[in-house]
Amino acid sequence: MKQLPESYASYLEGKDEGFIATVRPILQQSTAGQINGVRVVLDPHVVQAHIDEGLPFGTIVESVD
Repeated sequence: MKQLPESYASYLEGKDEGFIATVRPILQQSTAGQINGVRVVLDPHVVQAHIDEGLPFGTIVESVD
């Protein structure tokens, strides 16, 4: 598995284990493809992450649903 780019590793710094467990697999998927970035959807009760074809690789955007 390729190492996460600095932008992804920095994003995870200081986050709790549950958040990292949710988001890291998608960051790894993005890293494997090296094409698209990741959108993290934050809701008071749920965190979701998915590959976003509108974002360049290495980019993370947080949004609310």
